[in-house]
Amino acid sequence: MVKRRVYDAHKHIHFVTFSCYKRRKRSQHDQANRIIIGTMGSRLAVQKGLCLGFVIMHDHVHTLVWFPEPLQINPFMNKWKELTSKTLKSVLRERFPNYWSQIDSSEPIWQTRYYGFNIWSRSKVEEKRDYMHLNPVRAGLVQRANDWPWSSARWYLEHRSVGLPIRWPPGLEQMTSSQPICSRRPR
Repeated sequence: MVKRRVYDAHKHIHFVTFSCYKRRKRSQHDQANRIIIGTMGSRLAVQKGLCLGFVIMHDHVHTLVWFPEPLQINPFMNKWKELTSKTLKSVLRERFPNYWSQIDSSEPIWQTRYYGFNIWSRSKVEEKRDYMHLNPVRAGLVQRANDWPWSSARWYLEHRSVGLPIRWPPGLEQMTSSQPICSRRPR
């Protein structure tokens, strides 16, 4: 079996994707999405991390995050998924009993793994941000990216609140697209 590697020894921006277990549509309810966003915001605050963008789809999540210290992405992802799993199970069981009755209660909410991609340039951040913001459009859920309520697209396109602060790491707000964010690439 190939061991998955997470490169987190440097202060890179991370583009992260993770999916619901068996690609079930666990986040198709507004309350579930608010839980995912709220928990992400509280975990980022605890670890002094920043969110550069996100999209919550019905069966998966994309986010761009940054931490001021290395070796933070694994603890962040593990705790975020753990806390949202507990809360979502409780909410689904209580508020959506018909939906919950069709699922084995021992099933996890999220797939075990997440997929991270380290980013070294502003142009790559913008590419990944645009890719994730267009997910709801490609899925036929909305006509325009900023119409999807569970995304940071509204912040970028309309400067409207999206449930948590969207910020660039210090010193990176003014970078041009061609400048590298970090000179060290994972080895």
